[in-house]
Amino acid sequence: MEKTSASLRNVQLLLVFGLLLVILGGCGASTEPINAETTGVFNHYVVWPFSFSIKFFAGMFAGNYGLSLVFMTFLIRLALMPLMMKQYKSQRTTREKMAHIQPAMKEIQEKYKDRKNPENQKKLQQEMMALYREHNFNPITSMGCLPMLIQFPIMIGFYYAIMRTPEIAEHSFLWFNLGQTDMILPFIAGGVYLIQFRVSMSGMDDQQQKQMAMLGYVTPIIMGVFSFNVAAALPLYWSVSGLLLIFQTMFFKSVYREKKQAVETTTV
Repeated sequence: MEKTSASLRNVQLLLVFGLLLVILGGCGASTEPINAETTGVFNHYVVWPFSFSIKFFAGMFAGNYGLSLVFMTFLIRLALMPLMMKQYKSQRTTREKMAHIQPAMKEIQEKYKDRKNPENQKKLQQEMMALYREHNFNPITSMGCLPMLIQFPIMIGFYYAIMRTPEIAEHSFLWFNLGQTDMILPFIAGGVYLIQFRVSMSGMDDQQQKQMAMLGYVTPIIMGVFSFNVAAALPLYWSVSGLLLIFQTMFFKSVYREKKQAVETTTV
């Protein structure tokens, strides 16, 4: 259990560090307009295609770059949906396995509760590993981090494409100018991701919710604070992306619940 909790904390720290890396890196990253001749593998094969697509769809929407960003965000989330579904299934399976083996884990921990010497602690770890092997459970690989890591280059590429497409800053959308700071969008972006966290945590037990609390509450705060210092195009992107995540999470929970109920009905 202790190893699993540590693994969860490590995943949280990785996600928060990744978000900070994107945000802080964006502060010092090149904001020069990008084009097909821009050097660099990441620039040429990730950032530039996104920038080109933003301008292409803006042309389709009569020059509305706000709608283009919304549509592009929708397309990206749609493309990432299979990966997110795989990640969600993996995390759900992990939680179910944890709930199943938790009584045995507590029994082992209770057995060695008052035996703090190195030899007994080694035996504790050995019995825990034996329990994991018996149930074919790895607390680290079962976290389903690979799909999440695959998403990083895509989301970062789109982030930089927004920063390096100057045409965006020349247009307005709804009540705000896409190239200027807005005082309302940061609260929307932070609130959306807070709601997304609460939706994703529904169905988890109290202990798991506590383990994920840092990620759930720190991320919206970081996004909200940073949004006060950037062009409104970025919090618009984050807000739309967060809303789509909420609907995707609700969809995943519904599909998984229906499949689980169907299996139970068939078994009965």
